[in-house]
Amino acid sequence: MEKILVINGPNLNLIGQREQEIYGNSSMKDLEQMLKKEAESLNVSIDFFQSNHEGYIIDKLHKSQHTYSGIILNPAAYTHYSYAIYDAIRAIKVPTVEVHISNIHAREEFRQKSVTAKACIGQISGFGLYSYVLGLYALLNHRGRK
Repeated sequence: MEKILVINGPNLNLIGQREQEIYGNSSMKDLEQMLKKEAESLNVSIDFFQSNHEGYIIDKLHKSQHTYSGIILNPAAYTHYSYAIYDAIRAIKVPTVEVHISNIHAREEFRQKSVTAKACIGQISGFGLYSYVLGLYALLNHRGRK
């Protein structure tokens, strides 16, 4: 069974509570339940990790390379400046899809550039929590699954 890792960056533990006009009112638990249900229907195992600390995210990326066949990553604010996360994604060579709940390209200017996306196989942005489901399908498609 394929194993996919979902990594969420800083402040995403507060989705459903913070800036609901941007991030909606569903919680992290709602996201995890939705993705687990979708993954089960595809015969895929899925694990979740969230951290507000850049180094912990990098450590998790490093440890993922022999365990997971793909990663769905929402680096949150680290998207815009973390060359360290960019380097970690490139170093592990695990197919990674960058996802965002909001459309980062329609937000503040500083949020419109992703330095981490260039290390990923693609980016999905602006579909709410469904961005993660699209990320799952993108990973499976990339790995030759329909």
